[in-house]
Amino acid sequence: MEERLKLTKASTAAKVDATLYQSIVGGLRYLVHTKADIAFAVGNGTVDHGIIFPKTDGTRLQLTVFSDADMAGDIDRRRSTSGVLVFLRSAPISWLLLKQKVMALSTCEAETYGNA
Repeated sequence: MEERLKLTKASTAAKVDATLYQSIVGGLRYLVHTKADIAFAVGNGTVDHGIIFPKTDGTRLQLTVFSDADMAGDIDRRRSTSGVLVFLRSAPISWLLLKQKVMALSTCEAETYGNA
């Protein structure tokens, strides 16, 4: 898949078979979870990426949340996309990405609607 690709309904590109795509991704996920010896190859060498909880040194756990939104990233409907990433100490524990239901008229509105 191409990174930062902006899709539009007016695209003239060949249609993608969603069932085939879902089948391939499902097959890869099954193989990664059942065959540890190929997990590295299927995961594109991202073995160093993951959730690691650091040892506690008696200090309290720190929860950090980052959020952001784009401005009208959906070319067709002019809707913004919001994202949230939650860390427990230095380990990512949760994330969320969603398309906003309302059309923001400014970057300030996009950020506000995304965090509501």
